[in-house]
Amino acid sequence: MEKKVSCHRINTFLRNMILDTLQNAHLYYRLGLKFIKAFEYLAQTDLTSLEKGKYEIDGTNIFAIVNEYDTVDTATEQMESHKKYIDIQYMVSGSELIGHDFLKEQVPSKAYDETADYQLFAEHPMFFSRLEKGMFAIFFPTDLHMPNIKVSTPMPVKKVVIKIAVSL
Repeated sequence: MEKKVSCHRINTFLRNMILDTLQNAHLYYRLGLKFIKAFEYLAQTDLTSLEKGKYEIDGTNIFAIVNEYDTVDTATEQMESHKKYIDIQYMVSGSELIGHDFLKEQVPSKAYDETADYQLFAEHPMFFSRLEKGMFAIFFPTDLHMPNIKVSTPMPVKKVVIKIAVSL
């Protein structure tokens, strides 16, 4: 019988972001039922035909935000973090860089907005990862991240961000 891991335990044991391909999503099913539902949604939905917007998967516990935009330079962006939701950012088309750092004792440049569930940080990321079509990144509340960054020149991307509630 598979043991389910609560989001509290996720936050306790997995403090670092995850970067992988959707083909390997089954490796993260141990994170719990919410993650299984999120990955099944990504695998079973025709994401290329979805319009920009918000899509419920399991009420406010799990929902998807579909977005299309052109990537930008780091000079116009700041790192962000969330408290109520874990992000699974899945690249439908295009490619972008995502800056990362660990949430330590940085001081927010924009205070936490409880309604929008984010705060901003002006520090430069510790490192960058490239997110390409078919890849996802998971960001926990302890992960600072700066998405939407151009690889070399601005390019259009389509991305689905699945929001998974931290509370049970």
